Amino acid sequence: MEFFDNPTVLESGIAEASLLYRITTRIRRSLDLQEILTATVAEVRAFLGTDRVMMYRFDSDGSGEVIAESIDQQRLPSLLGLHFPADDIPPEHREMFLWARQRSIVNVASGRIGLWPLESSATGNSLKIENLYYRAVDPCHIQYLTAMGVQSSLAVPIVHQDPIEESNKPRLWGLLVSHHSTPRPDMKREVQVVQQVVDQVSIAIAQSYLLTQTRAEQQRQAIVNRVTTLLHSLPTIQLQPALEATIAAFDGVGGRLYIEQSAELYTWGEQPTLANDLENTIIEQHLLWQDWLAECKQGNIWAITDLYKEPHWEVLAPLFPSTRIRGMLIIPLNFRQQFIGVFSIFRTGFDTEILWAGQRDPHERQRLPQLSFTAWLEQKKQQAPEWKPEEISMGRALAEQFAIAIQQQQMYQQMQVLNTKLEGMSRERAELQQSLDLNKVIKQVSDQIRSNLDYKITLQTIVQEVRKLLKTDRVLIYQILDDLRGEVIVEDVDAQFGSILGMITPLECFPDEYAHLYLRGRVRAINNTTSPDLSLCHRQFLQTLQIQANLIVPIKMGTQLWGLIIAHECRATRNWQDAEIDLLQRLADEAVLAIQQAQLYETSRAAESLATGQAEQLTQALNEIQQAQIQLIKTEKMSSLGLWALGVAQEIKNPVNFIYCNLSYTNDYTKELLELLRLYQLHYPYPNIEIRRQAEAIDLDFLTENLPQILLAMKAQAERINSMMFSLRNFSGLDRAAIKSVDQHEAQ
Repeated sequence: MEFFDNPTVLESGIAEASLLYRITTRIRRSLDLQEILTATVAEVRAFLGTDRVMMYRFDSDGSGEVIAESIDQQRLPSLLGLHFPADDIPPEHREMFLWARQRSIVNVASGRIGLWPLESSATGNSLKIENLYYRAVDPCHIQYLTAMGVQSSLAVPIVHQDPIEESNKPRLWGLLVSHHSTPRPDMKREVQVVQQVVDQVSIAIAQSYLLTQTRAEQQRQAIVNRVTTLLHSLPTIQLQPALEATIAAFDGVGGRLYIEQSAELYTWGEQPTLANDLENTIIEQHLLWQDWLAECKQGNIWAITDLYKEPHWEVLAPLFPSTRIRGMLIIPLNFRQQFIGVFSIFRTGFDTEILWAGQRDPHERQRLPQLSFTAWLEQKKQQAPEWKPEEISMGRALAEQFAIAIQQQQMYQQMQVLNTKLEGMSRERAELQQSLDLNKVIKQVSDQIRSNLDYKITLQTIVQEVRKLLKTDRVLIYQILDDLRGEVIVEDVDAQFGSILGMITPLECFPDEYAHLYLRGRVRAINNTTSPDLSLCHRQFLQTLQIQANLIVPIKMGTQLWGLIIAHECRATRNWQDAEIDLLQRLADEAVLAIQQAQLYETSRAAESLATGQAEQLTQALNEIQQAQIQLIKTEKMSSLGLWALGVAQEIKNPVNFIYCNLSYTNDYTKELLELLRLYQLHYPYPNIEIRRQAEAIDLDFLTENLPQILLAMKAQAERINSMMFSLRNFSGLDRAAIKSVDQHEAQ
């Protein structure tokens, strides 16, 4: 069934919607741009019913290539894969395609072309009204289409805007072109549908470009990571493998790495041949190269597409004819404004083949329209490779990694020399610093002993400072109890290991002979707790605490062993040094002073506390006597107040009872009088004037209403007075119970 021979409105709408749905669905389901374009031209050709629909993509030089095509029964020859010169489309037409997104409809038979811009070329805004206008077709265009066998054509521009590019400017990506071998009627409706298809194709192109650029960026990042791994993964820098990997990443045939400070040169692949008088030098030391190095130290990159056409290389170019080298990328290596060296990558030329639509002379501008479109193959030998911006960017990133690695290597070598010189000075400084730190700690402890009478605070300071100086895992002070058991009373421990503060050791782990040895001044340095010299109980006890080595110094109080100061190493075994043992002994002496002062202070405090306690007991007894006297006086006062309250209640009781008892009679009499008054008003509704005046004067209605309320209020107040008198009688208590004698001791 033909959709284009007098179709109904409904059928046309369904066909358009179906076309857009199929193309949109394919774009969403596929990431292959070529597959999308091939399907699109087939769908559009079936929708338009034309003989040929093709996708024409522009190259960077302005020429174009047919990359997708659909032909109906070979009515027109295939142009797929053929290139067309840039001259085929005049620059002014390209501008209108790009900035106005102008569509063109050509009818060869009538000699007219319809131009339909989608946007304003001046403002870039979409046109709200149809702006289709016709004019005569250029005769060259008529001849061009006639030579193709085309009588009707439609061209819709495809504009692409790359969001990743810095300029973010739209560019003319290509054209969707429809050709028909016979004239076509008005195609306004079809153009609108094809425009919607092109809009979807633009989305697919943007999607494909973004995917391609993302994958390329991932590949470049993977290359940078691989080279970075070669430069930094091993203990010693591997410049040669990194150089080879970098050259391979650029598809180079050779390359060089020159380090200025040491004049080192690393090479791989094809290299320039030096002249006989330059055999003892390298190319990077040539005067011309040195001049450029002075410039590249500022961070410039020299991307040479064709070294034989580079004016600055006229002197050095004769060194390369024996090689295939044609292009060079020379990148300076800089680290924090410091010039490290230079990296060079060499590329060979490449051969190209272009299949043109008709034979042409690439060196002359086409002056006449093309009359033959028979495929013609143009071959170009040894074309100079052009360095792309992304390649230069990757080269810059790789150069940064090389610069960092070389700088680190140079710094490492310098550090090795410095370390050799500083080792002796470091040991002397460490010993001096240790002595200063010890004196500082002793002074700090001494000051704390004088200013603080709590010996545990001083002991805590000692273990903290000792752990810092020894850089060990735990330092503690162990106090020996009367039965030769011991308890950890202060401790400073690394957070990685558990605390043993308050731990009491079993008696069998500290026998009498140990106490006698420590009392005589024995210092024990255990470098490895798995030593068989230790008793089984002691060894097991240390292993449960993850102790690998420990150092023990006694704390003696005259002829008594007060305790031990102990350092634990829990991460590994340790050889305790004499200076460390001396440090612990000196601080043990400071601990003795703190303990003695604390004991003296505790003795004086005990005596003071005893005297203070006795004084407090006497004060408390005096306070109790005073409180008893005050309570007795209060009791007498309350008794007198009760008698007085009882007398007052008796005096008030009689008149209040009289009033309260007569209120009920008064209330009844008032009600009867008011009832009588109501009857008078009922039976004598028209009293004389004197009675009316008196009623108005006394406000008889208000009086009648208010008098019962007053009597009720008086009754309530009388009841309240009776309640108060009852409370006074309860307070006095004399009217209900007799006074009883109480034994004070039993009451307590």
